[in-house]
Amino acid sequence: MFKDTVKDLLDQALNQRKDLFLIDFEILSDNTIRVILDGDNGVLVEDCIFVSRAIEHNLDREEQDFSLEVSSCGAASPLQKPRQYNKHVGRNLEVKTVDGYKLEGQLADVNDEGVVLKWKTREPKPVGKGKVTVTKEVNIAFENIKEAKVKIKF
Repeated sequence: MFKDTVKDLLDQALNQRKDLFLIDFEILSDNTIRVILDGDNGVLVEDCIFVSRAIEHNLDREEQDFSLEVSSCGAASPLQKPRQYNKHVGRNLEVKTVDGYKLEGQLADVNDEGVVLKWKTREPKPVGKGKVTVTKEVNIAFENIKEAKVKIKF
């Protein structure tokens, strides 16, 4: 009952802010409400405050004692939803596939089915000695991605 009420309040807040979307929502046994958000343009502190107030101001502490944590997913957190990939086009990703492969490359494109990664590698020349730089490209379906993380370079 309490979880349904909180989820409805959360859904109402996210319906008002179409640029924000839910990554994770849980209520722990001690009534700690945890909400993790992401946004098409990132998540600001003001966005977390908006969602927090939308939930907290509509619950009665006389009825239910709770604590509320609203945060954004971290920069190093794995991408969990297809919608998260769009804002990372052009950045480097590390992708682990369900069949055990590990790929790293630039996120070139995102579509309804999956992502396109591109990277450069050195390969032997087809004729003669030496190596040549070639660009490789692979399409990976979302259902074949076990984990994907943005590679942050400093």
